Amino acid sequence: MKILLLDIETSPNTAHVWGLWNVNVGINQITASGTTLCYAAKWLHSKEIIFDSVHKSKPKKMVERMHKLLSEADAVVHFNGKRFDIPTLNKEFLLHGLTPPSPYKQIDLLEVTKKQFRFPSNKLDYVSQVLGLGSKLHHKGHELWVGCMNGDNKDWKVMEKYNKQDVLLLEKLYDKLLPWIPNHPNYGLYIGKPVCPNCGSNKLQSRGKARTVVSTYTRFQCQECGKWCRDNKPTKSDTMRTI
Repeated sequence: MKILLLDIETSPNTAHVWGLWNVNVGINQITASGTTLCYAAKWLHSKEIIFDSVHKSKPKKMVERMHKLLSEADAVVHFNGKRFDIPTLNKEFLLHGLTPPSPYKQIDLLEVTKKQFRFPSNKLDYVSQVLGLGSKLHHKGHELWVGCMNGDNKDWKVMEKYNKQDVLLLEKLYDKLLPWIPNHPNYGLYIGKPVCPNCGSNKLQSRGKARTVVSTYTRFQCQECGKWCRDNKPTKSDTMRTI
């Protein structure tokens, strides 16, 4: 299974406003819509980090390369990507006349963090630091985006490092949360033999029984990542006959 880790950075929407507090911006006040400035991507456990930007390439070429990566992926790992990264990229594909990329599964680590744990903050930087995985690259803030939008070479170098660091953090967090991820794409469907559904390891230890309303299954725990799973066939002796 090919798993792609992805993070994008975008420019802000710009608009004419008359105030700073509790402002409602009308559509006719928008002067420019935010677009994708750059992306960093990485195939799981590969050493290479793929980076492209509107500073290095023409916008359409950058978008086409991102489209190709998504089309090659069986699953995409991101952080808040279901609400932000993927819809943003889909908008870019539409605007540039591209059809949808090949279907892929999404693994949103923000959803996993919110559903499975209770941290004071669910931000990538906070959770990564608490788990001892590192932190996001510190920078000068909003001015970095302004500098990149103005084509400043120094700011673009910082932006590239920042974007790549986010993908490295994403990979570390994915590995840490792996046994906790529900509905992870099943490795067994790609390997064709009994393996851990989340990491693909064949080191499964039988650990008791898993029972549903009508059947009993042999339960396993992966000795690589710690994921709990069960056999896909019920044990014959423990299957309850329904009337």
